[in-house]
Amino acid sequence: MPVDPRRLIRIIEPRLGEMVAATRELVEMESPSFSKAEVDRLGRVLQAKFEALGGAIRWHPGGRFGNHLEVDFKASLETRRRAKPIMLLGHFDTVYDLGTLRKTPFRATKDRLFGPGTLDMKCGIVMMMAAIRALAETGGLPRAVTVLLNTDEEVGSESSRPVTEKLARQAEAVFVLEPAQGAQGALKTARKGVGNYHVKVTGRAAHSGVDFDKGRSAIVELARQIERIAGFTDIKRGLTVNAGVIRGGTRTNVVAAEAEADIDVRIAKMKDARLIEKKFRGLRAVDRGCKLEVRGGLNRPPMERTRDIAALFAKARQIAGELGWELKEAATGGGSDGNFTAALSVPTLDGMGAVGEGAHSEHESVLLAELPRRTALLAAMIAAV
Repeated sequence: MPVDPRRLIRIIEPRLGEMVAATRELVEMESPSFSKAEVDRLGRVLQAKFEALGGAIRWHPGGRFGNHLEVDFKASLETRRRAKPIMLLGHFDTVYDLGTLRKTPFRATKDRLFGPGTLDMKCGIVMMMAAIRALAETGGLPRAVTVLLNTDEEVGSESSRPVTEKLARQAEAVFVLEPAQGAQGALKTARKGVGNYHVKVTGRAAHSGVDFDKGRSAIVELARQIERIAGFTDIKRGLTVNAGVIRGGTRTNVVAAEAEADIDVRIAKMKDARLIEKKFRGLRAVDRGCKLEVRGGLNRPPMERTRDIAALFAKARQIAGELGWELKEAATGGGSDGNFTAALSVPTLDGMGAVGEGAHSEHESVLLAELPRRTALLAAMIAAV
């Protein structure tokens, strides 16, 4: 049952101060991915906030990471109780080490909120809560909503991926509260898939002055392999391969016995996953005195713009128009947990969160003026789909 988005924004706008205060509270609870105790502490605070809205809590163990928070809201309207839920997806881990707040504390200006994790994506979590509250006050929650907030998105979503995929299969659609794309606040209707490969070369050590010819340089061999690997890039098909980290050798007067590289892969189409896998597995040592080892593969499948995703965006653009602005869509090379849900053919809209800039940097910030209408858009989409 659609809800008038203009009514929603009238409810949300006077609460902007509350949203700022809630964002500050979350940001000032540091939650680095690898700091399980701190992440779980923030999780308990989020539990209390969602319970206050009427959500039923379920925890999923995160192993060495924080536990993942699922919150289920039942539909208030009898006619919608049998409908599949809308899934709101996000995370509350951040890339920032403990103590970052001492260098870059939370601060609010007349038009922005600054602080580590504001944009990616603690403000998005606040938007979830504000949207659910606004819908509850317009005659009740029009349909069931499942919230999943994981704690390892910034490090690959290894433990949360099975939970994400299980809940997504039960959902009508998924809205990902990651930041919007750019200052124009575009929704993300396509994302590249992400892969990571590790290439290791084992050679033979020797004294570079006395026994140079007896050595087999792992560094030289790795350099040859990196040149080959760089050739896998095909810009026209949206496939990029980047050797981002290399290590090797011990001393300048020793022919290196070991060298290795960590390589980032991005693909726009799922069919290219097989292509790039074949290319990496087909690598062979040029120097037969060296041994080559390749590990890794695709971590996140691409989020491809399907007809269902396009239809979701069209609905969002219509609602934004009713609120007085022209909503744009974009494709991005970065990955999110929306990649997993879209790959299951579950209609997914990403970038439904805050608008700002500087994610993962010292100048990370959120545009205050965008918060009410973006939250109203989220609430209206929950009701309209």
